[in-house]
This record gives sequence, C-alpha cells and structure tokens, in this order.
Amino acid sequence: MQTVDFTHFELSSGDRVLDLGCGEGRHAIAVYLESDVHCVGVDLSVQDLSRAREKFADFQQVEDTSRELSLTSADALSLPFANDTFDKIICSEVLEHIPDYESVLLEIQRILKPGGLLCVSVPRRWPERICWWLSEEYHLVPGGHVRIFDAGELRNQIEARGFSRYYRHWAHGLHSPYWWLQCLFWETRESNWLIRQYHRLLVWDLMEKPAFTRVLERALDPLLGKSIVMYFRKEVPA
Repeated sequence: MQTVDFTHFELSSGDRVLDLGCGEGRHAIAVYLESDVHCVGVDLSVQDLSRAREKFADFQQVEDTSRELSLTSADALSLPFANDTFDKIICSEVLEHIPDYESVLLEIQRILKPGGLLCVSVPRRWPERICWWLSEEYHLVPGGHVRIFDAGELRNQIEARGFSRYYRHWAHGLHSPYWWLQCLFWETRESNWLIRQYHRLLVWDLMEKPAFTRVLERALDPLLGKSIVMYFRKEVPA
C-alpha cells in the first residue's frame, strides 16, 4: 500500500533516498524500483527489517548495479548519518508513533541536503478521531498511535525548520471504513465476517488495481482519505 506519489516526489538518477521508519519496506522497495538510486531503509524494529529483506528478495535486480537498497536498524531520534547526506527523505505514517516527534524533524532537517525533498504522511485528523472514539485499544496497543495530528500545525512546525510545502493530497480513502469497522468490532475483529470481506476487497484492489476501485478511491480520497500526505523542499541558504 503505497502512500507517496512519485509524480510529486520525483526521483533523479544517483539520488540518495532515506525511507525513515520503513517498516516492512513498502516505500523503500518502491523507491528502488522507481529509479536508479541508492535507497536506505531505517527502522527500529529488527523484525520488520527482516520481513523487508524477505520481500526485497523478490524484486532485487542483481545485474543492475546502478540502484541499491540497504536496510538498517536505527533510532529516528539519533540517526547514524552525517549532515546533508540525503537528497530525498520519506517519513510515512511514522511521526504519530513517536512521543518526541519534534526531535525526529530536527534529525530530518540535519541530514537532508539543502534543496532536498521531504515527504511526510500522517493519519488524517477526523478519520483518526473516529478510530479513537470507537476503540481505546486501537491506539493503546504497544507501538500504537500516541497523538492525533492537526495537519496545519504539523505543516507549520516543519516549515519553521526551513522547509516550504509545495504539494498536498490525501490517500487511502477505501481504508478509513475498514479501520472504523476494526475499531467498532475490536474484540472480534479477527473473526468478524464483515471485516474479513472488506479485507478481501482491499487485498484484491492492491493486487489487481482494477479501474473501478482506482477511480473510486481517487474520488473518496478528498472526503475519506485516511492519510494526509505533504511534500516539502528544504530551503537553500541565501
């Protein structure tokens, strides 16, 4: 399930790209496949990184030495990279999990080159509020969401660190009702018939990408999109 739209986050040959909080590698692998770049996926979870390596094995193009993907475990509050290391940084569905997210923004500011691009996505405010209202367990699980972001405030915080936003969109309109159902039937969510059927629909959509659901999701994203996706450029010092 890809959140970043590379139409608005254009990769260039030779870019060094960081997927911060890469999880099981959805965006890191997408970056690798998109262009001949060096992508680094970072996550605190060794288990998720192991799963990412397994997935990457199905896509790795050994004969193509112009592109590379490496995965490493690190803390987003103290990243093991020098200043101005990366041309592009993705931070998708990560900040809502981290209590001291402002320190993560400072690390991003430090390691992204002047003129570099940053894509940040977080859960959209009102669909997320419904999830919290329907189920406390949804956000109290270990590693769960610790806050609900106001997109305008987050934008201001990022721009105060020397960035300017150049694009915004919403994503995953089909997924909000799925998570509302998960929260509504939290105790029986693993066996609930309705949730299982909805999950089958989402998997079918992900794998087959039928025109009908692609058009439907584009129509639903501005209304129901579960994520808000913002694109920034780091300002170049005068």
